[in-house]
Amino acid sequence: MDRNQIVKVSSGWFLLFIVILMFAVALALVVRSGGAPQLLLPGVFLILIASIMAGGFFIVNPNYSALLVLFGKYKGTVVENGFFWANPFLKKTKISLRVRNQETARLKVNDKSGNPIDIAAVVVWKVTDPFRASFEVDAYTDYVSVQSESALRHMASNYAYDGNETQVTLRGATDEVSDKLAHELQERLDRAGVKVIEARLSHLAYAPEIAGEMLRRQQAEAVVAARYTIVEGAVGMVEHALSELSKRQLVQLDDERRATMVSNLLVVLCGESAVQPVVNTGTLYR
Repeated sequence: MDRNQIVKVSSGWFLLFIVILMFAVALALVVRSGGAPQLLLPGVFLILIASIMAGGFFIVNPNYSALLVLFGKYKGTVVENGFFWANPFLKKTKISLRVRNQETARLKVNDKSGNPIDIAAVVVWKVTDPFRASFEVDAYTDYVSVQSESALRHMASNYAYDGNETQVTLRGATDEVSDKLAHELQERLDRAGVKVIEARLSHLAYAPEIAGEMLRRQQAEAVVAARYTIVEGAVGMVEHALSELSKRQLVQLDDERRATMVSNLLVVLCGESAVQPVVNTGTLYR
């Protein structure tokens, strides 16, 4: 037997009535025996049989299963809920089929660029094959925990923390990264009969030793991006101003005057501080 096998067992209510009846008859025989072996021995024998049969009762709660093993041989799995009776010599192991949350510890990992980052994830999972969970791995809950951390480390090392818009990064493509983590984790947990319902990053940050430097780098990149936008807009405004002056023939500008006007406009449009106007009472050449 190398896979999960669903079996049905007897309802426990009828057997419970039989066992109670056997105990009642046995007690009556013992009481009425008065020490006579003819009634005492059958009474003791019935008590022994009823006690053994009473060991066969078990309950399967909702979203639980019970594995049945007889002297080291797997006999099947009960997934139906209720009160049952089975061979008293069967070992009945209860395994939960409920959905569980597993949060990894915060791991320090080097991303694809070699930068140390702190990362953690939440894994939502459930047991779908009680046979594998019980017999294929040792302590399946520990197995899920260890494999979750291992898969998270491997996934994080394949992506950069941050990058440009064309790159798939841990910070910029959380949905794709989470799907990749869930897929890789499912491959690892198939052996344990576990289904991964969802895997999501719960924490992502640069490691403390480089967090300050990375923050300054991000600020510098933001400043450069803002300056680029300002300059691009200013060039467009200057181009439009020169085009309108030429179209309306308000002034005639040679190359030197045009260059001077472009320089002045760019200073006004790109400067951070307020511009002080200067009145030119002469010409552009003096």
